[in-house]
Amino acid sequence: MKLNILIVFDKPIPVLKYGGIQRIVWWLGKELVSQGHNVTFLVGEGSSCPFADVKVYNREVSLVDQIPEGTDVVHSYIPIQEPLPVPYLIHMESNTKAASYDKNTVFVSGNHAKRHHAECFVYNGLDPDDYGKPDFSKKKNHLHFLGKAAWRVKNIKGAIHVAQKAGRHLHVLGGSRVNFHMGFRFTIDPKMHFYGMIGGEAKNKVMNDSGGLLFPVIWHEPFGIAITESMYFGCPVFATPYGAIPEIVDEESGCLSNISAELIDHIKENRSYDPQRIHERVMDVFTVKQMTDSFLKLYEKVMNGESLNKEIPYYDMDTHEKFLPFD
Repeated sequence: MKLNILIVFDKPIPVLKYGGIQRIVWWLGKELVSQGHNVTFLVGEGSSCPFADVKVYNREVSLVDQIPEGTDVVHSYIPIQEPLPVPYLIHMESNTKAASYDKNTVFVSGNHAKRHHAECFVYNGLDPDDYGKPDFSKKKNHLHFLGKAAWRVKNIKGAIHVAQKAGRHLHVLGGSRVNFHMGFRFTIDPKMHFYGMIGGEAKNKVMNDSGGLLFPVIWHEPFGIAITESMYFGCPVFATPYGAIPEIVDEESGCLSNISAELIDHIKENRSYDPQRIHERVMDVFTVKQMTDSFLKLYEKVMNGESLNKEIPYYDMDTHEKFLPFD
């Protein structure tokens, strides 16, 4: 059945550099259209799209009044604060701290759902067309870090420490050598290379040339598109075992530990990982095709009047740890 789907997001698309959620929104819409559905984006001002209709989301106007006539289902990336006249779901991508959530909230990993006392989740999926063909024949020695380095939870300091002690060059995508956010940081080491917020071919080249992703986050990562992007290029992952990471990185795809010495020793051992196998794990589980197919099943459920979670999801405010251990 051909559906008319409204995707709601309050920021502009497409993203020009690095933006995880914006790319998920874009990829989902593109795949839905490729499968024969009609998509309308209700998104931030300045958006454009060659494959779907675009309307500007207005925060000052009721969402009900912005839903096009004939819409079958609403897929929202922002909270819905009012009853809607059409079936809907809410796609929760982040670690927000609301007291409760809509029963039709979809989380992005099993851990993400569990931490909100919910069952419904769909893994984020990347679009292989945006990355080109990985080269597994190159000799790859340097490591890379991918994420917003200014966010303390991403733990760029830990990544730099591990790379230095392991004797590896580290290419930092998403950070600068001098940082004044979340505390002053100035990195002198010439083995540390900083690219700022880059995207597209420039980002892909660094990952394609990399021998592994360093990702020692100190929070419960909801999903981690940086991980699946890196694995697409055959990169093993050296990370902390927090949030969704153990669901993505199996023992053939990397090493997980919250003890820096263990990650350092593992990298020094120079274990031989099979980049083709790591790439295939992404292609088998974490592409936009799998994500979209899962959402189409959820659209059918909400259109049949079913709730996506048995109980109202909620967040345990008293059990939240601001920063998880990394020794």
